[in-house]
Amino acid sequence: MGRTVSRSVRTGRFVKASTAKRSPRTTTTETVSRSGGTTRAVGRSAITGRFVTAATVARHPGTTMTQQVSR
Repeated sequence: MGRTVSRSVRTGRFVKASTAKRSPRTTTTETVSRSGGTTRAVGRSAITGRFVTAATVARHPGTTMTQQVSR
């Protein structure tokens, strides 16, 4: 099992859960696994939580982010 962390889309830094709750459009909450398995980079929208393409991440840097997910 992993742990849940919140991250600011604008800065990429980890933030408190209370900050993520106050600013849902500019923060994401993700589960990070404790194992060091294989990962890949994916784009995610902070507003919808859906996966997006790399081109979308480039066009909308304030509301999307690139994150590592395990395979």
